[in-house]
Amino acid sequence: MDVPLWVWAAVVGFIVVMLAVDLFAHRRAHVIGVAEAAVWSAVWVAFGVGFGVLVWLRWGAEYGQQYFSGYLIEKSLAVDNVFVWAIVFSHFAVPRAFQHRVLFLGVLGALVLRGVFIAAGAVLIQHFSWILYVFAAFLLYTGWRMIRQRHEHLDPEASTVLRGFRRFVPMTEAYHGQRLLVRRDGVLLATPLLAVLVLIEVTDVVFAVDSIPAIFAVTEEVFLVFTANAFAILGLRAMYFLLADLIHRFVYLKMGLALVLIWVGIKMLLKIDVFYIPTSISLAVVATIITVSILASLAATRGAGRRALPTPADPPFRVATAAEDAALEPVWPRRRSPHPERDGRHQDRQHGGDLR
Repeated sequence: MDVPLWVWAAVVGFIVVMLAVDLFAHRRAHVIGVAEAAVWSAVWVAFGVGFGVLVWLRWGAEYGQQYFSGYLIEKSLAVDNVFVWAIVFSHFAVPRAFQHRVLFLGVLGALVLRGVFIAAGAVLIQHFSWILYVFAAFLLYTGWRMIRQRHEHLDPEASTVLRGFRRFVPMTEAYHGQRLLVRRDGVLLATPLLAVLVLIEVTDVVFAVDSIPAIFAVTEEVFLVFTANAFAILGLRAMYFLLADLIHRFVYLKMGLALVLIWVGIKMLLKIDVFYIPTSISLAVVATIITVSILASLAATRGAGRRALPTPADPPFRVATAAEDAALEPVWPRRRSPHPERDGRHQDRQHGGDLR
């Protein structure tokens, strides 16, 4: 697959522009409703599918199917990531108005980290072909483990990452708006929102360890691996606000995701020395597994409405009062001028002349 450098630059530029548009549209903290989340989800899915159509038209059906296979796998695995976010936010009682900022920065970090992982994976495959056996075995093991642990849930309070952060990083016990850092009594402190962001980023790294080998099972084209990951990740924030209150309805989704990992692990093993499963068949199998798991989940929970996860009766963090926010100092104090008298006269002239 021959991809000119300008195409790479155009795709990265488009991603940067869309991130800027998203940040501008949500520059003020507010609670994102279902309707707004649905619109943004539709926009991101349209971009992802539209790009796949362009790949199909420009490079042919085989590469188009490889892109859509990777996009579907990444999008499906991302749903599990969304559910983990919901558990983290509810456990730490993060106000909904502040959640978008954390997710925006989390997705931005995820794009960078996954880019690094994809580059590393491509280099490993190019120089050590036997690494495919490792990837396949890891996918099979991960799928089997997900089946065994499908009823278990993350306990954020038991996270070693959070314990280490709270031990080594001075932090407040209250949320101060969307701030990640504050200064109080001359001391720079992290807010709980920064701790939550770190936990979100680490969680995504764990998910990337599963998803990157999975997409390499359906395509080894770095351009397709990166773009499928990028377009799947870009819609995660909107997907979270759309699905966060529906976790209880997707009772069979984790089983479906486990079967997807097992399937792509088998496909990778067969591809190495035995038999290449056509991409069209692989795409159909993945789509069928995900569709059946979603439909079976919705059928089993018919009649259940939207329901937010409960927050602890005594959450570990609280929202700061107006008085506490007012008492904060600038995070980055302005440097004192070595010529305060000259600066003072300059300010006087700016406000209507010398006051002497």
